[in-house]
Amino acid sequence: MKLYYSPGACSLAAHIMLNETGLTHTLEQVNLKEKRTTSNIDYTTINPRGAVPALEIAPGVVLTQNVAVLTFIGQQANSTAFHPAPNSLEFFRLLEILGFCEDVHGAIGPLFAPDLPEATRERLQSVIQRRLTQVEAILAKSTTGYLLPVGFTQADALMAVILNWTTPLKIDISAYPKASTLRDTVLARPAAQKALKEEGLI
Repeated sequence: MKLYYSPGACSLAAHIMLNETGLTHTLEQVNLKEKRTTSNIDYTTINPRGAVPALEIAPGVVLTQNVAVLTFIGQQANSTAFHPAPNSLEFFRLLEILGFCEDVHGAIGPLFAPDLPEATRERLQSVIQRRLTQVEAILAKSTTGYLLPVGFTQADALMAVILNWTTPLKIDISAYPKASTLRDTVLARPAAQKALKEEGLI
């Protein structure tokens, strides 16, 4: 498998999970502004939408979108937390929480856009606070400190990556201690530390 990624982007979650599962893979960095890979391939020939992650699972066979990519990686693992039985409630709960992670992604990610109008930025701030309140509420009910009762899953990897964007974006999340702890706990995992080093982030 080959993971197409951009350092620190949401593709970092897939990178973490590939390390967590020990699945054999290679990496190729993407310049998202120029839509070129490090081997000078036009990235839109790999993912026409030009976003990361993209996971090549066989020659010419590419998966995109976090929900699909992270679910696929989990399906290749032996862990029942990463790979709940198909058609089980746990499987659909995993998809459900991955979908919610994408809601949080959709609230925070747009703040990276250059020249964002101030009125739009203010509207997004209120959405972000609402989403962070929802994350905190989920974690407040958790007995494991993670998003699902089974403990750490690929959803936690994705949420931690998204929450990590609050630092460069200067979003104060001190009012959400459980979310902050989730971020820090996940990014301290050996698989995450390895991914961060491989992406040149630490």
